[in-house]
Amino acid sequence: MRALIQRVRHASVEVDGQTVGSIGRGLLAFVGVQRGDDAVRADAMIGRLLGYRVFPDGQGRMNLDVRAAGGALLVISQFTLAADTSHGLRPGFTSAAEPVLARTLFDRVVDGLRAAHPEVQCGVFGADMQVALLNDGPVTFLLEV
Repeated sequence: MRALIQRVRHASVEVDGQTVGSIGRGLLAFVGVQRGDDAVRADAMIGRLLGYRVFPDGQGRMNLDVRAAGGALLVISQFTLAADTSHGLRPGFTSAAEPVLARTLFDRVVDGLRAAHPEVQCGVFGADMQVALLNDGPVTFLLEV
């Protein structure tokens, strides 16, 4: 499982011209589920998303996680993160999880985040989404579990 996270000043996601999720300061997390991922990896990703320290403390060092910084999370499913880009000029998706499993594990991540943090928004699994954001820093990391 992979998550591309970006520290943002604000972010939103639209489906069919309607805003379905929006946050102020926080983390935008694009989550890709791969073949072989399971509930254990989903739970590990929940812990990483909540605990990854990318927000500045009083000295300007990245020592605060999203909760300690008072931030929100916007979680977007993105199967393209599971793509194999190691060869050629076109991505391959054989490493992506099947849609039913991917949705189950993505939902588990969102539910786990919501159980631990009151400010979690998400996109619509499998939908054509338009994502807008203002990256803060810029700060972007690829997390893998």
